[in-house]
Amino acid sequence: MLFSIITPNYNGGRFLEETVRSVISQADDAVALEYIVVDGGSTDCSHEILAKYADKIARIIVERDSGPANAINKGLAAASGEALAWLNADDLYYPGTLRRIREVLEHRPEAAICFGSCPILDAQGQEIRSGITRCKEFFYPFSSRFTYQCINYLSQPALFFRRAAFAQAGPLREDMTAAWDYEFILRLWRNGGAAQVPGAPLAAFRWHEQSISGQHFATQFREEYEVARADAGRFSPQTFLHFFVRWGIVGIYSLMAQRRRAAR
Repeated sequence: MLFSIITPNYNGGRFLEETVRSVISQADDAVALEYIVVDGGSTDCSHEILAKYADKIARIIVERDSGPANAINKGLAAASGEALAWLNADDLYYPGTLRRIREVLEHRPEAAICFGSCPILDAQGQEIRSGITRCKEFFYPFSSRFTYQCINYLSQPALFFRRAAFAQAGPLREDMTAAWDYEFILRLWRNGGAAQVPGAPLAAFRWHEQSISGQHFATQFREEYEVARADAGRFSPQTFLHFFVRWGIVGIYSLMAQRRRAAR
């Protein structure tokens, strides 16, 4: 099984090398890897880092883009793998992740999506917000498209999908600010089930002030609610539940942001 992993990057040199190393280290006798990096014209140290690992990267695309969704779409269009994913330039995979994904996808041929646990790290690589991670994991045993319409409990860095499902779903929407991954996953889910990878985390999500979720969380959860409403129906129970989930999470995140500002 060939994996195509896409990393979108723009001035992400601070964390990029760790991300790249976590991807290229996945390749072994059981895992065929096609790694594609799409750089939007970085002006930091990103190009030096990519040049250092160029022999391990199948393709490096350097050209202006309109944002991460556009960059990921470019990478997906160039990909040839049977299993696809993207890993942002500040996130990382844990050792053996792609091998574990391959085993589950081969065992569950009906699954369009494969997902697992994904802790949140700070800029120094220390786990934070473990309560949020545990809350997401609570929903794993009840995983379904219905549940996902109610609350976004899947962490994108630890999510993989089949090429066949992507061909049916189409590319990511580029007219959204922060919830284009949630909207895309809901479309993927129409083309097959979702399989959980049990056990240790697959990937880690990096939270910092400059990340999308760090800057645009209010917009993110508004967009997620609008997407869930469009997908499930305006008067569906999922939309009703998601409405309260949205405001609960925004309230918690706003309080956390106030505390960070007060601590400075």
